[in-house]
Amino acid sequence: MFAAAVDYRVFLNCLTTACTAHSCHVHAYVLMTNHVHVLMTPETPAGIGRVMQSVGRRYVRYFNDTYRRSGTLWEGRYRATLIDSEAYLFTCYRYIELNPVRAGLVAGPADYPWSSYGANALGRRDTLVRPHARYSALGTGADSRRSAYRALFLDAIGEATLRRIRESTHTGWALGDDRFRREITKRLNRRAYPAPLQRLPD
Repeated sequence: MFAAAVDYRVFLNCLTTACTAHSCHVHAYVLMTNHVHVLMTPETPAGIGRVMQSVGRRYVRYFNDTYRRSGTLWEGRYRATLIDSEAYLFTCYRYIELNPVRAGLVAGPADYPWSSYGANALGRRDTLVRPHARYSALGTGADSRRSAYRALFLDAIGEATLRRIRESTHTGWALGDDRFRREITKRLNRRAYPAPLQRLPD
């Protein structure tokens, strides 16, 4: 998806423009060489879909024109999942911003330039990032919030939690406990979690 530093900057510009136009607030993101992760809150039900459609059109056109190629960059449609912010919000922040560390690209999240960690943890200016209400509640001032946020990264994300996040991301199932998943199923009028396995009679 990215061949040079300017490509990352163009993608972020496309994402910022689309989020402004379609009322979506980005809380965390990371741009990897072959995929991106974005944690966002839409103000309208169709917001995220419109953002991704806009970014897809603008960035693919730019990339194809720049590198004299044709076709798409994506493997199918984007994947999205609803998150229980009470239980999983900060875990997802960490999951996203630690992606380059897990991939072995950098020693720590502060070393990777194409993520929201610099804004959330260090106070770097990033016009794309908008703090979630729970992030704002981490402290009474900017310094205390950033300090509390950095402290979250002292604990590793367990393998079981990593598997659950990846499963939810790849399948579109809601990420939360059983109560949350049942509530989302009721609100959306469609199943937001996998059906229990049926055992065949002996």
